[in-house]
Amino acid sequence: MVSWMICRLVVLVFGLLYPAYASYKAVKTKNIREYVRWMMYWIVFALFMAVETFTDIFISWFPFYYEIKMAFVLWLLSPYTKGASLLYRKFVHPSLSRHEKEIDLYIVQAKERSYETVLSFGKRGLNIAASAAVQAATKVPHPLQQHPHPPQCLLESGGPGGKAAELLHARPAFHPRWPCPPLPRPPLLGGPGTPPQAAHRIPGRRPA
Repeated sequence: MVSWMICRLVVLVFGLLYPAYASYKAVKTKNIREYVRWMMYWIVFALFMAVETFTDIFISWFPFYYEIKMAFVLWLLSPYTKGASLLYRKFVHPSLSRHEKEIDLYIVQAKERSYETVLSFGKRGLNIAASAAVQAATKVPHPLQQHPHPPQCLLESGGPGGKAAELLHARPAFHPRWPCPPLPRPPLLGGPGTPPQAAHRIPGRRPA
């Protein structure tokens, strides 16, 4: 555990922070030699980080593993050994030069596939959203289901068990928020449609 913490600290300070500041100085002073040197270092260090991801999983149990890794990072960085420049000129540059066309082709294909994948996922997302919206719209309950109690005006006209309540449950034509329709007025006494039994109530008129 102690070796791991010391190794991470060494890699952070001497493998990342110091080379980053030295690269800044090279760009600021426009020193071509230093610029090329640190570019080679970052390429080699990137490959080292990629390999380290797997070695930390499979061979971290190896004795003195973290000590060897710390020594390797210092060897890459040292201006006396110039390990990064040596590895770049001997191994990295020849390998990349041989497979440069294949790598470029693979990168172009990966970009095209990623663009098509993003478009397909976007279309699927839109279709799913549209389907969800349609399903939600079809599942919205009827207004009378949200307010199961009938309007008071209808209950007064026929009572809970009257004809108005039966019509309300049979054909939901009214809503508690809607204005109730006017109730039919009774016919005038003596007018058309008046029952003969009610005619004797009108003064001066005999029943037929």
